[in-house]
Amino acid sequence: MNKTLLSISLLPFLFFLKECSPSESTLPLQDAHHEYTNALVNESSPYLLQHAHNPVDWYPWGPEALKKAEDENKLIIISIGYAACHWCHVMEHESFENKAVADYMNEHFVCIKVDREERPDIDDVYMTACNLITGRGGWPLNAITLPDGKPFFAGTYFPTDDWTKILEQIVDLKATDYGKIVDSANKISQGIQETDLIEVNTDEVDWSEASLTKINNKFLTRIDFREGGRLGEPKFPMPNNYEYLLKYANQYNDAKALQAVELTLDKMARGGIYDQLGGGFARYSVDGIWLVPHFEKMLYDNGQLISLYSQAYKVMKKPLYLEVIDESIQFVKRELMSEDFGFYSSLDADSEGEEGKFYVFSESEVDSLITDALDLKYFKKVYDVSKGGNWEHTNILNKKKSVSDMANALSIDEKALTTSLSRSRKALFDYRATRIRPGLDDKILASWNGLMLKGLVDAYDATGNDDYLALALKNAKFIKQNFIKSDYRMDRNFKNGKSTINAFLDDYALVAYAYHSLYEATLDPAWLEISKNLVDYTLKHFNNSETKMFNYTSDLDPPLIARKTENNDNVIPGSNSMMARNLYRIGSLYYNQDWLQKGTQMLKNMYTEISESNAPDFYSNWLQLYFDKVNPPYEVAIIGENAATLRSQLSKSYLGNTLLLGGKIEGDLPLLKNKLQEGETTIYVCQNKVCKLPVYSAVEALQLMQD
Repeated sequence: MNKTLLSISLLPFLFFLKECSPSESTLPLQDAHHEYTNALVNESSPYLLQHAHNPVDWYPWGPEALKKAEDENKLIIISIGYAACHWCHVMEHESFENKAVADYMNEHFVCIKVDREERPDIDDVYMTACNLITGRGGWPLNAITLPDGKPFFAGTYFPTDDWTKILEQIVDLKATDYGKIVDSANKISQGIQETDLIEVNTDEVDWSEASLTKINNKFLTRIDFREGGRLGEPKFPMPNNYEYLLKYANQYNDAKALQAVELTLDKMARGGIYDQLGGGFARYSVDGIWLVPHFEKMLYDNGQLISLYSQAYKVMKKPLYLEVIDESIQFVKRELMSEDFGFYSSLDADSEGEEGKFYVFSESEVDSLITDALDLKYFKKVYDVSKGGNWEHTNILNKKKSVSDMANALSIDEKALTTSLSRSRKALFDYRATRIRPGLDDKILASWNGLMLKGLVDAYDATGNDDYLALALKNAKFIKQNFIKSDYRMDRNFKNGKSTINAFLDDYALVAYAYHSLYEATLDPAWLEISKNLVDYTLKHFNNSETKMFNYTSDLDPPLIARKTENNDNVIPGSNSMMARNLYRIGSLYYNQDWLQKGTQMLKNMYTEISESNAPDFYSNWLQLYFDKVNPPYEVAIIGENAATLRSQLSKSYLGNTLLLGGKIEGDLPLLKNKLQEGETTIYVCQNKVCKLPVYSAVEALQLMQD
């Protein structure tokens, strides 16, 4: 893989890099008087609307702004963030609401604001530039480019004085040595284009258990076996990491891999990163013990974590995990669900201008809200409440020990303690509901709804709770109605009844995967058909025939300065790894050799990078496909009148290495042909399309998969 290493030092200033956390919502009131209004006022993105009344003459990304820059030969400021980004709002308040700073920006630059959640393609291009120039990244991301969009400068948060000096130096450099700027922009643009290059691997690959074990051992060296999660701080949940480890642990009876999963899930569920009153997880913990979160709550985290806790519950049967599943779903329904069953993007961290204010409690507040002396004693002990507080002189509710351990320490029956805590939690929750709430980012994104849909399906499988499946079906119908067109082209965003952005690869990949999972839960072939058609559309419009991978943007989209691909896995699984898994899973059901070979080739292209990496946790979704190559999944066909009942019984067990298919009739899938027996509901356990003799109960089918 070729990568251009750049060492560019255009300007003698210091880069100030801040990791972003959410701030209060500052959505403009459209019916109020505003001294300034810019072109963002007609946008639907809450983040863009937050800047619609800045004195900066912001434009949304689009041909109007780019043409203006070209016609007037102006450099472009591209400022990228998202609605729940704390330092984005700090820079807005300090600089973009400053009339003098805004006047200078307007005079010398064309200024463009971008919501990174709506336009991750633009964010990826300029974040790559920031990493090439500074070696680091974050939000807000501020790039300065030539009129054609080629960047020569990028950084994150800057205090007003530094931002002003940077702009002045750039304006001076443009006047005195424009060629130097152009040369730097060309080099950086070349570097951006080369960062994602993947060579087609034509060598044979030995998908061996030994190679997988070697990778897994490196994976485990990065786990914190004291506090869970990755070593160090901050700590991000990274759900796909533990989904993979759970799969590995179950197959190979690996106690250490299972310990990594259980310890992490226990610590997160008891920590401050989890909302102990209302359910749901914050985006990450700033410390190494899961206590102090950046308090924003993102849909993508909670959808994936509901999936993870559901899968882990099947293996470990911990009541704590059931609580997390239900409380997190109730949080999403209560705080992030539209009236027509789409799911909103996020909640801010701040309210009333203070981070976490909505969520924390002083000891005196707790004392006043819990009137029973014993209830008060128990609550303060279990949830770590003290006069001095555990964070900035106040208290983030968390459980240092399990309720069972605390019951023993307090010499009280565990059931009685749980009842007492429930009374106290309700009192605090009801009081908290009267506080000023964090701001809501109410745009609806296809990919994130796919993650939440998958979470609901997994929760239904683990618990048998029909309410979860009912909600999943409503959300699936919402996605179909509002995002998927008749030719299976998708939109990315939806707000106020309209969509404005063509979908990206992650939208197709995650929604297709979720619909396939919904098919496995319902055995309704309509969902599988949609999943198949979305993958087929992706092959036609995103496929890169040279690299044998997928581009992140469709061939219908106007080109940016670089066409990027998403190869690694991060807080959300990468879109290429997810598409490869879609090709492998759905291709297996339809006996589509082209799809199977395409998915395998994609994994082969990544083989060396995965095998040689010292951080294989950044390839955890690829590793799930790698696992399937080493351990071909079981294909479990359930055919007959009682197929749904047997499927439900079977799915209560952990089936991390299984494809489910079937229904009351045989349908169109090749593996189901000639499997229906009149008057019987049968289960066929197959592998590589070779089936064992049919059985008639979930217990027998599970035994066949263990033999």
